[in-house]
Amino acid sequence: MKSESIIPLMLDFPESFETERLLVRAPLWGDGAAVNEAIGESLEELKPWMPFAQSMPSLTDSEQFVRESRLNFLKRTQLNMLIFHKTDGKFIGCSGLHHVDWDARCFETGYWIRTSCAGKGYITEAVNGVVEFAIRELEANRIEIRCSGRNAKSAAVAERAGFTLDGILRLSTRGMDGELHDSKVYAKVRGIEF
Repeated sequence: MKSESIIPLMLDFPESFETERLLVRAPLWGDGAAVNEAIGESLEELKPWMPFAQSMPSLTDSEQFVRESRLNFLKRTQLNMLIFHKTDGKFIGCSGLHHVDWDARCFETGYWIRTSCAGKGYITEAVNGVVEFAIRELEANRIEIRCSGRNAKSAAVAERAGFTLDGILRLSTRGMDGELHDSKVYAKVRGIEF
């Protein structure tokens, strides 16, 4: 028996959640300045891995990203979320859920952090929060993290967050350096990791 079709636009779920130290929320109009400042601070660290960091985006580019992310969140096609410190309100980075498959309830999470906030466990905390949000609010069956086989820091976040390495796709992705990279595929699956 086929299940009833899901209409993503009709799904109701919160636009934010909190962890011990963080507020993670959907983007809002006007968030572009904070995102742009963090990219500027972190450009060299982001450049090897992130397409948007190949050159410094303008303030307008960052605001456009935020506004498009807001619309995509509302349409339920992609759930980018911004990470802020609860105490001082400082913008820390981005996470969220993309490559959304509502029928299978499968999602991929990604993340980046501003340089001055790295090494404090914020991204692992945010990823754990995103996973809990996806399980609790979105009835996730599978959540993936994919990263370059050369991105040891991203892989370490996946491992600290309790994801299992499903496999390595050999030479499957062209990196920002123009070379082919292996892709590591980590996952948490309902009934196994949660």
